[in-house]
Amino acid sequence: MSTAALGRVPFIPETTLRAHHVHEQADDRFRAAARARQALLREAKGWPMGLWPAGSDEQRELGSYLAEEHGDANFITPDVARLARRVVAWREDDALIDTDRLYRNLLSSMPATFNLIGPLALNSRLATAVLRRLCPGFVNKVEDTLFEHSPARRHPAFTQDRSAFDALFKITTPAGEHGFVATEIKYTESMHEQPARLRPRYNELSRLSTLFVDPDHPDLRAAPLQQLWRQHLLAFAMVHNGLYTTGRYILIAPTLNRAVAQAVAQYRSHLLPGGVIPFDVISYESFIEALGRSGAKDVAALLHERYLDFSPVDALIDGTQS
Repeated sequence: MSTAALGRVPFIPETTLRAHHVHEQADDRFRAAARARQALLREAKGWPMGLWPAGSDEQRELGSYLAEEHGDANFITPDVARLARRVVAWREDDALIDTDRLYRNLLSSMPATFNLIGPLALNSRLATAVLRRLCPGFVNKVEDTLFEHSPARRHPAFTQDRSAFDALFKITTPAGEHGFVATEIKYTESMHEQPARLRPRYNELSRLSTLFVDPDHPDLRAAPLQQLWRQHLLAFAMVHNGLYTTGRYILIAPTLNRAVAQAVAQYRSHLLPGGVIPFDVISYESFIEALGRSGAKDVAALLHERYLDFSPVDALIDGTQS
């Protein structure tokens, strides 16, 4: 038996999780396995374990957390690590970048964003090749890649809050239109994180967008759908306000994260067909495969090892991994 063969991660015994300093009662099945995977990777690479939470008087060892001086290990290559540091230094005003999560938390989607998207930001030809595979017929060329991007945080013409996309590709379409592919990237999140405070502007955009079966439905305003709804509204507002002529909103998440899959299925049930901003989901598996088929096989292998290879976790169950 294996994760790859069965399509689901194992339940890991508490004693095993504790042995690797990754027993967290709030973790669901996938998050517990992913946390163990990251701890095993850290151990295999010889990266020192960090103390969590940072700055607390009650710090404790956490296997999925890096020692402060080894933050660059959270990125798949030195080039991606340098890119992350540049982005942090020149981030947009009011951008929400938690540097502790970025440099030390192996389980966070924040470094995962740089690991997945960074190689594309560093190579526009690769970005174009990958986006053409992932968005066939929509992308002719990737012109730029932005991280933690919003057109104008808190601006009343948009969502009037700090909503932003993890990464946004500025593109030209085959028809020569000025467009974008906006992405939200999840790793182990359940989509049940604390939602943002509701604002009247959300209601205005929801009704104006013609994206939803019922733009006033309460489920859109609560977890697990609210973030998808807010970001979809932001994407719509960018076209509505003339910044772009067309766009797509894409969620990128591992296939094995069933909480995300369930939230996506629920969100799709609220969408009208043929919306002005199409919504889609791309798995880590498909994204990494597109990288490999576009000529970045080494990068694809590094990403597969970090996020998709659960064989070391399987070995914990078989007793072949101590």
